[in-house]
Amino acid sequence: MGDVSRAAKVAGRAAVRLNPQDAASRGIADGDVVHIYNDRGACLAGAVLSDDVRCGVIQLPTGAWYDPSPEDPGCCVHGNPNGVTVDVPSSRLSQGCTGQHALVQVKRFEGDPPQVTVTEPPILLRKEDL
Repeated sequence: MGDVSRAAKVAGRAAVRLNPQDAASRGIADGDVVHIYNDRGACLAGAVLSDDVRCGVIQLPTGAWYDPSPEDPGCCVHGNPNGVTVDVPSSRLSQGCTGQHALVQVKRFEGDPPQVTVTEPPILLRKEDL
């Protein structure tokens, strides 16, 4: 992960932009970790409040490495939006992404969020330890 990507993170996660009115109605403050979810899956992200985003809309960039939660493997703790989107092309001709059209809910994450571990090297086992 590069310096530009790390600098854009909020609480070590992908930054999700949402309208301040939507955030206020959900008790979300700038910098809070939020839970984004639908019937397909979920992810955690860091809230960035912006009047540039319309009410009822959020903006979550792609690019966060998938890091499943130890408690809920269907939830990416790093902010990867692939779990909440449908994996179908926009048409047979274009094969474009339809990920920008996911219907989700957003709520403030309560408690201590799971640690982002995707940037840490894996634990290597020696053959004799197996």
